Amino acid sequence: MELFNQIFQFILSISLLVILHELGHFIPAKLFKTKVEKFYLFFDPWFSIAKKKVGETEYGIGWLPFGGYVKIAGMVDESMDTEQLKKPAEPWEFRAKPAWKRLIIMLGGVTVNFFLAWAIYSGLSFFTGETYHDSTLLKDGIAVSAEGQKMGLKTGDKILKIDGKTADRMETSMINMLFADNATVLRNGKEVTFPININGVADVLKSNEARAYFTPRFPAVVDSISPKSAAQVAGLEKGDQIIAVNNIPTPYFDELTKNLSLLKNTTAELSVKRKGETLQLPVQVNKDGIIGFSIDASVAQEYLDKAKVTKHYSFLEAIPRGFTRTIDVLVMQVKQFKIVFNTKTEGYKKVSGPIGIIKQMPAQIDWVAFWSFTAMFSVWLAFLNLIPIPGLDGGHVIFTLWEMITGKPVPQKVLENAQMVGVIFLLGLMILIFGSDIFKLIFR
Repeated sequence: MELFNQIFQFILSISLLVILHELGHFIPAKLFKTKVEKFYLFFDPWFSIAKKKVGETEYGIGWLPFGGYVKIAGMVDESMDTEQLKKPAEPWEFRAKPAWKRLIIMLGGVTVNFFLAWAIYSGLSFFTGETYHDSTLLKDGIAVSAEGQKMGLKTGDKILKIDGKTADRMETSMINMLFADNATVLRNGKEVTFPININGVADVLKSNEARAYFTPRFPAVVDSISPKSAAQVAGLEKGDQIIAVNNIPTPYFDELTKNLSLLKNTTAELSVKRKGETLQLPVQVNKDGIIGFSIDASVAQEYLDKAKVTKHYSFLEAIPRGFTRTIDVLVMQVKQFKIVFNTKTEGYKKVSGPIGIIKQMPAQIDWVAFWSFTAMFSVWLAFLNLIPIPGLDGGHVIFTLWEMITGKPVPQKVLENAQMVGVIFLLGLMILIFGSDIFKLIFR
């Protein structure tokens, strides 16, 4: 049932985005009296799931869920149907329209994607507000993993800014710092700005800790104890709080684990607070620096909840806030290319296709998460389609702008060859991404 919910939410989101994106092309094309031969949700090589012709346009659903398309008469597109282009241009064809009209038609899809994201983010801000964890409310700062420390962070830091911009939201800070050039933290009472070490970013990505390379600091309160472990032999009990090791204070769990790692294969003395009393318990630390207990997750959650904030927006506040959220997501996606194509970070190995994205969808129907994903993906589609690659909207836009600037249209043969190269490139990219998804699904 969980997989069904994930697939359902993914298909519904993609279907909505594709239909609206293609409407962005369809509507101006019709307004400019351009013939639209097909309007398809998903691609239909060889056959379609359903189709119906209404007027001059065939509407249908394809079987290949990699997007959708509108086939506009007289336009070099992914169908590579060039027979019609060999004839003189008809008034109702795309190629017969002035360059400015063709530009509007081509930019219609990404324009819809942008405004859709803006509308969704505005709606979410107004109806549900924004819930996040405020880093400034973490009075004890953060605990940083070894990979995060390599980036330049230190345990106890309080994150203030990322690339000079205020970074009070812990969730977005975890992601934005991976793409940043520098960060500013409060460290030992002083503001410190440091460059982000790209090698540390690479280690974070390789360790699959992109969402948890730093966490709030919390005390070490015992939950469960492993049978026959050193912790059990020492007499640790559920609810005990370990406050020191060999009389060295360890008020936080990260300090406890650090100290125990320095005492491998030795006997250490734990100072334990139990029901208002402080006990001294000798314990044998194993070769891995472990004594055999798990922490109370509810205590960690309690410390995290202390920093939880829900911000509400009025209708007039939600509109500009929706715009800001849209721009923030766009900027973040552009910055992702910094690590995706970096040979040190090997971010390209983390790129997910449909299967990987489906696995990230909520296991239960969650409409807030659904609309948040839809808005984010709408921005992503707008950005991707503007990349100047033949076969994408951006490729057509570049050729049209060239014509508007020079006053001369790009030769038809050049358009056809460029489109062919673009289609082959995009198909190869889709096969590579889909193949990567299948590889991860089988071997990981």
